[in-house]
Formats: sequence, structure tokens, C-alpha cells
Amino acid sequence: MFIDAMGLILAENRRLSLGELTSKRAQAALPFAGRYRLIDFMLSNLVNTGISRVGVVTFNKYRSLMDHLGSGKAWDLSRKESGLFILPPNAQSDSLSSSGDIGDMTAVLDLLRTSHWTHVLVCGANNVFTTTFDDFYKRHVDAGADVSFLYDTDGAEANRSATVLTTDKAGWVKEILLSPESRAGMKVSLDVMLLRRQLLIELLSDAIARGEHVLSLDRILRRHTHLRILAQPFEGVCLRIHSVESYFAATMRVLEKPVRKSLFWSALPVYTKVKDEAPSHYCCGCEVSNSMISDGCRIHGRVEDSMVFRAVTIGARSSLKNCIVFQDAYISEGCELENVILDKACFLRPGVKLVGQAAYPVVIGKGAVV
Repeated sequence: MFIDAMGLILAENRRLSLGELTSKRAQAALPFAGRYRLIDFMLSNLVNTGISRVGVVTFNKYRSLMDHLGSGKAWDLSRKESGLFILPPNAQSDSLSSSGDIGDMTAVLDLLRTSHWTHVLVCGANNVFTTTFDDFYKRHVDAGADVSFLYDTDGAEANRSATVLTTDKAGWVKEILLSPESRAGMKVSLDVMLLRRQLLIELLSDAIARGEHVLSLDRILRRHTHLRILAQPFEGVCLRIHSVESYFAATMRVLEKPVRKSLFWSALPVYTKVKDEAPSHYCCGCEVSNSMISDGCRIHGRVEDSMVFRAVTIGARSSLKNCIVFQDAYISEGCELENVILDKACFLRPGVKLVGQAAYPVVIGKGAVV
């Protein structure tokens, strides 16, 4: 099915905070599931749908994100026409203000005005799921909707600032609830929106004229009394990343076979930047159970229920349980870690003991020496 649409990914949700994990990187660049970044999932969804023009709206700390995306070659978006466009703040020298927010809006407007696609898929990057948007697009066009939103009913995983949709029997949005106390069983937005390109241009132009500086899906939802907004359900597995605790919980869920099957074993590949590493080396005496170990690692100790990224060294007599270890970390001999997130290039000296709780994991920042 031909999809007459371009894509727009918002690399940051400014209502969310992941603390130390995003202090030096954009939310969309946060490593996930051993070899991916969060943006890989939504970008792959767009590419698997057949969308060939994608803009990525950044705010700050976007160096690692730009390094990861590059020219878009890993997603087949390195093209003479269309392709991948990274829109950093103040991309325009004649923007209306020195504010990065205004720069964001004008850069997006420029991209939209120079495109010829009829519709735009606007997506956040902090929800992890795999799908194509063919049916979503078809239902939107057939219903004659101004805007369509994707939702699921797994409100238990949604953050407290989630947007909840109240609809009639036909799915038309009648009411918007922001941060309701109870979300179980309710229709919670997945931050995926489809609308006409010209309508988005009008909405952004109006926002700039009113001094509103942030491209926000919620602001468009609040126009439900003036626009025909259709809510459409998503039936698959979705992992919501909105805090350190939710990131930890989502990663632990990837170790469950049904979740891995939904995300990675379908006919929809998840593309990412490929880094060639030697196979991991499991040394004599090591023990590994219910864990995902990426390539280039050297495992001497014991690893249980953990996610280990590329090129990690785990020393002899060291024990890891319910841990997430990012790329290039070095764990010396005799360390004990439980419920710990170890960021990239950390170094743990011999005998270090770090123990957190599943609801409050210990986070060691990027490049730290402990």
C-alpha cells in the first residue's frame, strides 16, 4: 500500500526526565536492548511502512544522536531525494528569536514547506514497539479525520504525565485528560499522530504567532473541539520509557521471551547503526543465565538476569544480577552488582559492591570511576 506521508520524530519529550541517563545525551539516543537506541524503533517503524522522508527534531545534547544516525544509511535513508533530515535548534540564521524552541519550530516549518507529501506522521521516541502504519493510515483516510492518534490500554505502564483519551463508540476524541490519578484500562496516547501536512503547517504557524515555542502533540490534542480527532488502538507490546525506573523495568521485560518475540522476531526488522565486533568470549568458570550479552564482551564472572552491551569486560569472581551495563564498561575482579545501571565507559575497581532496588536502581553516570 502506498503511504502518501513523510515522518517527523521528536527526539525529546521535555515533560520527561531520565536523570543521569540523559544528562549527556538526548532521550532518543538512550541505548536499549543491547545494541539499539530508542530512536531505532520508531525510525524502523517508519521505514518499514515505506516512508522515505524523515525529519528528526532535536533540542539539546544531540551530538551522540547525530553520530548514531549519520546520513541515515543504516535505515536506507541516505538518498539523493528525500532521506533523513536532522533538525537541531536554531537551524535557521533568521529565526524569529534566539530561543532554541523558536528555532525548532521554524526548522520544522521549512522542512514541511519544501516537502510534497500530503500527510505527516509525527512520532515521539520514548515508546518502544514494532509495527507498520499502513492500517493506521488507511483508517485515517477512510474516516475523513483531521488528526489520528494511536493509543493502547496498558495504562499501568504509563507515566503520571500521560495523556489519556476519552472517545465515543466510533473512536472520535471527546475529552482529554492530562495526568489522571488512575490510568488502568484507559486509552493512553502512544505519541503517534497522523495529519495533513498543510494542517500541521497552519497549526505550527499559529503557535509561533501566539508565542508558543514547543512542538507538542498534547497541544494539538487539546484542539479536539475544533478538529475531528480519531483515536486508533495498538494491539501489540509497547514498552514506555519515561523515567529511570521505567527504563530499568522495560529492559528487564526484554529478557522475557514473549516480549522479545514481539519486538524482534516478527517480519519487521529493527534497524540500527552496525558496529563490527568480535564474538563475545565466555571464559572458563563463568556463569551466564537469562541474560543478553552483546558482541565484543569478555565474561569471567557470573551474570544473571542482566543486559550487557558491547565490549564489556566482567572480571573473575564478579557477580551481576538484574543489571544493565552499557558499552565499554569495565568491571574488575570481585565486584558485586545488583539492580544497577552502569553507563558507558564506566570503570569499577576491584571489590566494589553496589546494590539497589528494582524500583530504585543505582545509576552510575557515563565515564565514572568507582
